[in-house]
Amino acid sequence: MANPIGRPRLYKSVEDFEAMVDKYRKDCMKNDEPITWTGLCLYLGFSSRKALDEYLNYPEFCNSVKKAKLMVEMEYEKMLRANNSTGSIFALKNFGWKDKQQVEQTIKVTDDESNEW
Repeated sequence: MANPIGRPRLYKSVEDFEAMVDKYRKDCMKNDEPITWTGLCLYLGFSSRKALDEYLNYPEFCNSVKKAKLMVEMEYEKMLRANNSTGSIFALKNFGWKDKQQVEQTIKVTDDESNEW
C-alpha cells in the first residue's frame, strides 16, 4: 500500500515490525526494565504514541500492533500484584480498563387489591 502523503513508513514489513517489538521485550527483560507503551514507541523509532497507533490503519499491521499493545497491557496487569500498583491501575485505565462496580437491583411491584379504602 502506497503512502503518497507524509513521511514514509518506518516499517515496510510486518516481520520487521514484530522482530523489533520482540527485541524491545527481550531488551527490557535483560535490563530489568518495565515494558511500557511509550518505551516501545521510542524503541521502534516513533515520535509519538499516535504515530504507532496509525499503523492500526494498515490492515497488514493491525494485528501486530494490537498484539504489541496487549503485551504492554499484560505487563501492567502483572504489576497489579505488587504492593504499590497505583501507576499500573492508571496505565490500565488508558487501555480501557474501568474500576467501577455495577450493582443490579430488581424491585417487584405488585398490585395488592386487598387494601381497599
